[in-house]
Amino acid sequence: MTDNFDNKDKNEIRDTEKKKDRYCSICHRPESVTGPLVTLTSDMCVCNDCMHKAVDYMNNGGLDYSSLLQGLSNIPGLSFLNLGGNQAPAPKKKKEEQPEIRFSMKDIQPPHKIKTMLDRYVVGQERAKRIISVGVYNHYKRIIAEQRAEERAKKEAGKIPDPNVPMPVEIQKSNMLMIGPTGSGKTYLVQTLARLLDVPLAITDATSLTEAGYIGDDIESVVSKLLANADNDVERAEHGIIFIDEIDKIAKKRNTNQRDVSGEAVQQGMLKLLEGAEIEVPVGASSKNAMVPLKRVNTKNILFICGGAFPDLETIIKERLNKRSSIGFQADLKDKYDKDPDILQKVTVEDLRKFGMIPEFLGRLPIIFSLQSLSEDMLVRILHEPQNAILRQYEALLELDEVKLEFEDEALRAIARKALERDTGARALRSIIEEFMMDIMYEIPKDDSIGRVIITKEYIEHTGGPKIMLRGQ
Repeated sequence: MTDNFDNKDKNEIRDTEKKKDRYCSICHRPESVTGPLVTLTSDMCVCNDCMHKAVDYMNNGGLDYSSLLQGLSNIPGLSFLNLGGNQAPAPKKKKEEQPEIRFSMKDIQPPHKIKTMLDRYVVGQERAKRIISVGVYNHYKRIIAEQRAEERAKKEAGKIPDPNVPMPVEIQKSNMLMIGPTGSGKTYLVQTLARLLDVPLAITDATSLTEAGYIGDDIESVVSKLLANADNDVERAEHGIIFIDEIDKIAKKRNTNQRDVSGEAVQQGMLKLLEGAEIEVPVGASSKNAMVPLKRVNTKNILFICGGAFPDLETIIKERLNKRSSIGFQADLKDKYDKDPDILQKVTVEDLRKFGMIPEFLGRLPIIFSLQSLSEDMLVRILHEPQNAILRQYEALLELDEVKLEFEDEALRAIARKALERDTGARALRSIIEEFMMDIMYEIPKDDSIGRVIITKEYIEHTGGPKIMLRGQ
C-alpha cells in the first residue's frame, strides 16, 4: 500500500513540473504569467495575448495569409488552422436541373378523338367542336416543331449552315375567337376540353380588366391565374390554355370623350400577350407590388381562346347583308335575315371592327367561329344525353332515397319550350327543373312506400301533377 501512494505522489509532482515548464511559443513567457495557454499541437502553445495580437495584425492586412498557411502546413501534427476565414469557399453543388416538359406526337390526341371526347359532354355545335379540336391539335404540333428546331440548333451550334439544307418552317400561333349567344356552351366547351387534355386552364372575365394604373385587374393578371392553376410551375403554365370570357365587353366605346381605360386600352394591352412575349407576373396576387414575388412567363406557347356573346352583332351583320336591297326584280327583302337563327355564322372581321374590336386585336385571333343558337331539339338532348346531364343528376339524387325518377317525352319538350322563352340558353334548364323538383325532393323522404315518380307534361305546365307509383307496382 505504501508503494502505491509513493508512486501516485511522484506522478502528481511530475505533472505539476510539466505544467510549470510550459511557455508561449511566441513570447516565451511561462503559463504562470500569461494564464492558460492554447494548445495548438503537442509541441506548440500560444497565450491569449499573442493570439489576439496575431488576429488583429491579420485583420489590418499586415500578414499574407497564403504564405502563413503554407508555413503552418509544414508544422508536423498541424493539419488545419483557420486564422481569418479568408480561404476560398468550397464550390457549391449545382442544383439539379428539372427536366423540361417535352411533348411528342404520342401525347397529343388527333382531332377526331378530341371531338369524340367532346361529344360525350357537349350536345350539338358540330362545327365549333371540329374547329376547336383542329386548332388545339395544330397548336401542340407547333410546340413539337419548335422543340425539334431547338434541338437541331443545339446540334449545329458553331457549324456553318449548309445552304442546300432547308431551314425549319416557323409555325405561327393560332388563337381563337368564339362567338355565341348566352348559354350556348362557350365556357363549358373550353372547360371540358382542358379537362380532357389535362393541361392547365385559366378562365377569366374581361369585364374586370383595366389599363395599367387604374382600379381593376391588370392585363398580366390573366397569366397570373394560369400560373396559379399550374401550381406555380412556369414550364407547365407556358403550355396551358387561357380562356377570356366576355371579350365583347372590352369593345371600343362609341361617342365618348372620356379615356377608354376598360375598352380599347385593354385590347391594346393584350396584344403582346396574344402575340407572345416574356412578362413578369405576380405570384398569388392580381397586381404587382413590392411585397409580391414575380416570375417571368413566356406566352408564346400559351393558347388564347376568347369568347363573347356580342349582343347587337346580328344587327350589324344584317345591315351588311341588306346593302344589296334596292328597287327592282333582283332586290333582296329587307326582312330576309330577321328570322335566321344562324345569322352569327355569317360574321366577318369587318362586322367585328364595326362592333368595336380594333384590327390589331382581331389580327392576333386568326380562327373566328360562331356557335349555333340552341333549338328545342338541342335543349331536349342537353337534358338527358350528356354524361353528366341535368336529369341524370336528379335521378342519382333520388336513387339515394331508393326512388326511381322518370320523365315523359312530352315533359322534356315542355321544359325545352319554357327554356326558349327565357332566352338564356341552356342555363334556363336547371332553373326550370329546380322549380318543379323542389316539392318532389321535399315530399318524397316523408313516405317510404314511394318507389317511382314520373314527371308529366301537365306537371310542367302547372295543369296537373306527377305520377306517384308505390313500391311493387
